[in-house]
Amino acid sequence: ALRGGSDEPIAVIGMACRFPQAASPEAFWALLSGGVDAITEVPADRWDIEALYDADPAAPGKMNTRWGGFLSSVDTFDAGFFGISPREAAQIDPQQRLALELAWEALEDAGIVPAALKDSRTGVFFGAMWMDYARLAAAGRQPIVQHTATGQDLGVVAARVSYTLGLLGPSLTVNTACSSSLVAVHLACQSLLRGESRFALAGALNLMLAPEGTVTMSKFGAMAPDGRSKAFDARANGYVRGEGGGVVALKRLGDAVADGDRVYCVIRGSAVNNDGFSNGLTAPSPRAQQAVVRDACAAAGVAPGDVQYVETHGTGTLLGDPIEAGALGAVLGAGRSAERALRIGSVKTNIGHLEAA
Repeated sequence: ALRGGSDEPIAVIGMACRFPQAASPEAFWALLSGGVDAITEVPADRWDIEALYDADPAAPGKMNTRWGGFLSSVDTFDAGFFGISPREAAQIDPQQRLALELAWEALEDAGIVPAALKDSRTGVFFGAMWMDYARLAAAGRQPIVQHTATGQDLGVVAARVSYTLGLLGPSLTVNTACSSSLVAVHLACQSLLRGESRFALAGALNLMLAPEGTVTMSKFGAMAPDGRSKAFDARANGYVRGEGGGVVALKRLGDAVADGDRVYCVIRGSAVNNDGFSNGLTAPSPRAQQAVVRDACAAAGVAPGDVQYVETHGTGTLLGDPIEAGALGAVLGAGRSAERALRIGSVKTNIGHLEAA
């Protein structure tokens, strides 16, 4: 039976993250507070940047950036802790491994014993889009074995968490490109409000394990040659890729209060739409962006003029940034005084664009 009000806030009761130079929410806050630039040259253990770099974005098979926001030790994983054999672990995409680690850390942060969730209606919602590990395996002519299918399929990212913890709620991996993480949270909130789940883990992942993704985005014309995302800046000329992941633990606010959970914050409303027919398949639509912000405010019961800060998409592209800023100004900026200015920002300027995450 469906239960819970459709307008009840959703409580964030646990968090975990792994971002460039920030392995926890506390470290991430310190990084942002300190204005740290976490972008570096491509590590030697990822790919040979000298062989693959060319300042000319049209150079065949080359990338026009030397930079990125990278995690350290993405090849390490305590398989035994999660009951996974070494043979299977070798076939598992590090994105699945990171999903397990972050889900466990988010539960620890929420004060929830993972074993206590077995057979519960707990949902798992993850965003992911790249399949670099499968690409590396294919390029290396690695033999297809028993665990290849489950280890390299993006759909198993969420399923791996649900299976390991013995969860009975919805389990899905969503790929809506750069909105994947927020769409995963939106779907988790909807599941909680419908009574489909009593508890949910929502998050997203992005790892740059093979060079093809960066070559692809170079050819697309999206990469900043200087390797920095300069959001809402006259110097904006593209973005720099980043990697990492984050997970939030979610409950309906009433359940969180009843259970005595610590509540970090609440999600009052969310909305999803699409650009429709615009200048091109990847071109943003001013009308659609205004509509989704209005819908989110309406769902949250929040007056647009009361919004104080927006964490934007803010990639630092000449096309996207002006459209996004214009849409926010049209919906949230109307009738404001200078004393009540709307602040906007983008953490991509610190850690790069984590794409699906």
